[in-house]
Amino acid sequence: MFSYLRQPVGFYRRLFLLALPIIVQNLITTSLGFLDTFMVGLLGSEQMSAVTVANVPIFIIQLIVFGLQSGSSVLISQYWGRGDRESINRVIGIGLCIAGSVSTLFALIMAFFPADVLLLVTDNLRLVAIGTPYIRIVGFSYILNSLSSIYIGMQRSIENPRFGMLVFGASMLCNTVGNYVLIFGKLGFPALGVTGAAAATLLSRVVEFALAFGYALRCRTVPLQWSALLRPGREMLRRFVHYSAPVLANETLWGVGYSLITVIMGHMAASGDLIAAYTVAGSIDKLSTAGIYGIANAAAVIVGKEIGLGSSRESVVRIGKAVCLTSFLFALALGGVELLAFLTLLRPYLLPLFSLSAGATAMCAVMVYCYAGVMPLHGFSSTMVVGVLRGGGDVRASLLIDNFPLWCVELPLMCLLGLVLKVPNEMFCLCIAIEHLAKTPVGLWRIHSGKWVHDITRSD
Repeated sequence: MFSYLRQPVGFYRRLFLLALPIIVQNLITTSLGFLDTFMVGLLGSEQMSAVTVANVPIFIIQLIVFGLQSGSSVLISQYWGRGDRESINRVIGIGLCIAGSVSTLFALIMAFFPADVLLLVTDNLRLVAIGTPYIRIVGFSYILNSLSSIYIGMQRSIENPRFGMLVFGASMLCNTVGNYVLIFGKLGFPALGVTGAAAATLLSRVVEFALAFGYALRCRTVPLQWSALLRPGREMLRRFVHYSAPVLANETLWGVGYSLITVIMGHMAASGDLIAAYTVAGSIDKLSTAGIYGIANAAAVIVGKEIGLGSSRESVVRIGKAVCLTSFLFALALGGVELLAFLTLLRPYLLPLFSLSAGATAMCAVMVYCYAGVMPLHGFSSTMVVGVLRGGGDVRASLLIDNFPLWCVELPLMCLLGLVLKVPNEMFCLCIAIEHLAKTPVGLWRIHSGKWVHDITRSD
């Protein structure tokens, strides 16, 4: 039954060696992001909720960039298997152009119409007033972040995930130090509060971009070919749109849908407490899911390269099944660790430092229990969508599987319970586990069908 787990010697070592730098990168990013949340939370729960609200449109930008990064990797990992470096440069050129244009547009909208953007998320005018200076500044930081992320994604797809770990580690360390100095007014700087948090984010993105650009100029594995970067050609643009557009649509739709959870909370009773609880619980969960996304991204590289090398469909399907089950078991252990850490360390010692109300603390606990309980399914579904289906070029099926449960099950249920029936907030918090429960059965069927294996680099 589980014969597909018997892979060639060194397969699982390769999987975890690829995943480890990505896991470390995610842990650095989420750990320091948690510290950011903690430092802003020391200013008060209102400030923390305001920054969470302001980060909703930022999150959408990040998801669009991640969609472009993932869409590019669908092509790059298979071109890497073929050793076609010119085509890799053409894919990067298209990704940089689109990412830079989209992030610049969002940054301008947030700079000139910050209050209008925030009012789309919440009707709490106090949160809007606090978040306005933050969103004005931080939007511009993601222009630089979008460009560096596309290049770092390429390095990950050619089996160099260590580069992204180092760059984002340096960037996030700079962000944390900047937050400490600028939020609280250390080393002779004025205490800028929430505005200081935005300025620190902008500074960290400048460092990140400088490191990525400097490395790109010296990289010999896939050297920059300016003619291919600046003139990728119609055929590559057609191929990019055909295979990357569904991934971009996937991440954009999922990002907008996921952001609507905060919007729904922002229009419920006691929205400040609910959003504060969601912020803290989400930060805790991201620390645990760093491992899941490391395996998912490593799986995409392995699957894509195998197809590019010309391996048989049966061999690729066995690999897909093996990495999905591995991710499920790994996530099962992560869920147990998250629950144990919350009960023994985080709830008694860390949560009191956030100055949450009793109601917010209770809601945070319910959310963490849900996150931990659904963690194994989260591991399977993430590796199935991000790693196996996308790595195999099955981008349209991954779009449907990733978004249908969110838009047609979870969000309608949240609206019904939170805005129409107005159930107690603790009961509402149980809804965050629905998405992965609904996603798993259809994902299992798709993986076993084998219809997701496509060689997308061959000429039509």
